[in-house]
Amino acid sequence: MSEKATVASEWLNSCSGCEIAIIDLGERLLDLLELVDFVHIPALMDHKYYGQLGDGKHKHINIPEAVVGLVSGGIRNEEHMEVAEEMRKKCKIIIGLGTCATHGGIPALSNEYTNAETVDYAFSTDTTDENEFSPGPGIPKLLDRCYALDEKIKVDIMIPGCPPHPDLIFNALAALLEGKEPQLPKKSNCDCCPTIREGKGDLKTLRRFLAAPHYKTPDEPLDKMRCFLEQGMLCMGPVTRAGCGGDKIDPRCITARVPCRGCYGPVKPDGNQLLDMLNALASNDIDIDSLPEYRSLLRFSGAHNLLKPEV
Repeated sequence: MSEKATVASEWLNSCSGCEIAIIDLGERLLDLLELVDFVHIPALMDHKYYGQLGDGKHKHINIPEAVVGLVSGGIRNEEHMEVAEEMRKKCKIIIGLGTCATHGGIPALSNEYTNAETVDYAFSTDTTDENEFSPGPGIPKLLDRCYALDEKIKVDIMIPGCPPHPDLIFNALAALLEGKEPQLPKKSNCDCCPTIREGKGDLKTLRRFLAAPHYKTPDEPLDKMRCFLEQGMLCMGPVTRAGCGGDKIDPRCITARVPCRGCYGPVKPDGNQLLDMLNALASNDIDIDSLPEYRSLLRFSGAHNLLKPEV
């Protein structure tokens, strides 16, 4: 790869959290800018799809060519699809940035409903007032569901996270600049968790995280606190990919005394957090019927046809 590599960035069905994670590189971003040129990044600098003047000279989306393309967000409508295809066409390496791109993320929760149900819910009210508005001409048409990026275009590297830790982004780009393949965590959050595991004991049921876990003092070291699951609180650590703690390893939510919610997606790219978690609980003689509900176990990974409307 050349000394001054070019990078293009795009956001699709996303919230801009991944772009903020790039800014959160802090001083390392300045180091990175010595090595790369961002030729297209709508979150940070202006660049019109159809030309800066909007004078009609460009009939199709025009994104500059780049060595690396960072794409956050999944694909939910025809505009997302067009932008994703243009990025794939113009970039040598495509990085799916964030869990929305890699596994659908929170937006893929809409896959539980039909498009008609989604639109009706979004544009109707809970009162008796009627609202006849619905998306019309000029608004990109919805696809049949929310897709992860790799379901529609070829993706070379996946960096999950909601958002990805800045360390993962920096390490991946640094590796590419050195001509190496980025090495991402392959363990689960449970494997990296410092809390104490004493064995499941008499635990048979789980509950929602509505009360603080048991620890002696607020500043008690994590390696002195008992595992959330063993305290009866649902924690997705066993079936969630590590990496949220960046180079420091310790899972971020656990560090804040909050159970893992699963935002980095399954440990294996093609894993199913719902089935994997139910299997883990059942194998430990925990009553899976004690779960408040099941489908939220896919709250971050409902693409790849895992979440569907109920029949």
